[in-house]
Amino acid sequence: MKSALPKVLHPVAGRPMVSHVIDAVSRAGADRVVVVVGPGRDDVAAEARRVRPDVAIAVQVERLGTGHAVLAAREVIAEGFDDVVVVFGDTPLVEPQTLERMRRGLAEGATVVALGFEAADPTGYGRFIMQGDALTAIREHKDASPAERTVRLCNAGLMALDGRRALEILGAIGNDNAAREYYLTDAVTVAGRHGHRANALTAPESEVMGINDRVQLAQAEAIMQGRLRERAMRAGVTMTGPETVFLSFDTALGQDVMVEPHVVFGPGVSVEGPAVIHAFSHLEGATVAAGASVGPYARLRPGAVVGPKAKVGNFVEIKNAELGVGAKVNHLTYVGDATVGAGANLGAGTITCNYDGFGKFRTVIGENAFIGSNSALVAPVTIGAGAYVGSGSVVTKDVPADALAIGRARQMTREGWAVSFRSAKSKAKTS
Repeated sequence: MKSALPKVLHPVAGRPMVSHVIDAVSRAGADRVVVVVGPGRDDVAAEARRVRPDVAIAVQVERLGTGHAVLAAREVIAEGFDDVVVVFGDTPLVEPQTLERMRRGLAEGATVVALGFEAADPTGYGRFIMQGDALTAIREHKDASPAERTVRLCNAGLMALDGRRALEILGAIGNDNAAREYYLTDAVTVAGRHGHRANALTAPESEVMGINDRVQLAQAEAIMQGRLRERAMRAGVTMTGPETVFLSFDTALGQDVMVEPHVVFGPGVSVEGPAVIHAFSHLEGATVAAGASVGPYARLRPGAVVGPKAKVGNFVEIKNAELGVGAKVNHLTYVGDATVGAGANLGAGTITCNYDGFGKFRTVIGENAFIGSNSALVAPVTIGAGAYVGSGSVVTKDVPADALAIGRARQMTREGWAVSFRSAKSKAKTS
C-alpha cells in the first residue's frame, strides 16, 4: 500500500477493511473470532477489539505462510468448535451469506470447503484442481504445471474446516514448495490423504478481491458504494445522481429521504424520512429528523441534530448543536456547541463564538427567538424565548425572553463627507 498505516486499517466506506471482515464473520454466526496479527501490531488489535470486544488476538511471530498464520490461533481452535472459517483482513467485500454457504458445505459432509472464483485473468492465482465435483488440490501459480495454469477456477483464499479435524489437518501441512512456506491451500491435499472430502464453492470475483494497493482500494470502494446505494434505493431512498453520492457503512436513510447529487455521508449519520439532503452537502456523526431540509452546500459535523421540519441552508455549518422543531438557519452561519429552540430564526452571518482558545462554551437560543444577520453570540450566553437580537450585534450577556438586544456602535452620518474625501485624494494623487 506504500503507507505507514497497516493495510487492513485502510478504510472502505468509512470503515477499516479488517472491521468489515470481522462484521461479516460475526453476522455469519461466529461464536469466537481470532485475529492473527504480526508482532507489534497493537493498532490492528485495538481496532479488532473496538468492533468485537471479545475478539482473541494471536501473534504470528514469523511469517511462514498462510497455514502457519492460522496455527497461530491454535489455542483457540483447540477449545473445540463445529466449524473453523478462515478469512483474510484485506477482503472487505466478502458477504456473510457466502460464509454461511461455506459452513453449510461442512454440515453436508465435507471436511474442507474452499472458496473460489472464475478469474477474468488467472495469472498469479492458485488454481482449483478438480476431479468431478471433488476438489483434490489447490496449486499455487508458481508451482502449477502449464496445463494447470490454463484453469480459470481460482482460489479466493477463504477456507472452512471441520472443527473436529482442523488441527490435525493444519498440523500435517508441510513446506515442500518453491517458497518453503506452509500453505493453507495444502489443507485440501492433506484432507484427501486422510480420506476426507474437500469441496469447492464459488463467489463473484468482485466479492473476494483482496486489496494490495491503492488502485484496488479504490476499486473496492466503488463496489461497496454500489452496494450501499442500491440497498438504500431499494429501501425507499431517492437519489437523483446515485453515482455522485458517497455513503458510509453505517449510513441510515429512512423511507422517502431524497438525496441530491454530490452528497457525502461520513460515519454515524441517520436521516429520518421524509427529508431532503440537497446537493454538495457533507454530513458526519449527525442526525436529521423527518421533514427537515439540509443544504445545498451545508456541513453537519459530529453531534449535529436537526429537528423535525428544521432548515439548514447553504453554506451553514452545524457542530455539536441541536436545532428544534422548525428552526431556521438559512445561510452563511456557524452554529457550534448550541441549543436552538423550536421556531427560532438565525439570520445570515450569525456565529456562535464557542471557543476562547482553551475551552468550549455553549449557546442557548430560546424558542421563536430571532437573531439578526451578521450577529456574534459569545458563549456562554442564553437568548431567551421570543427575544430579538439586532443585526450586526455582538452579544456577550444573556438576553431575557421577549427582549431586544443591540450590541453595536451607534451609527454616525456626516453629510457631504464622501465628496470632500474624493476631492482631497484626487489632489494628492496629481500633486
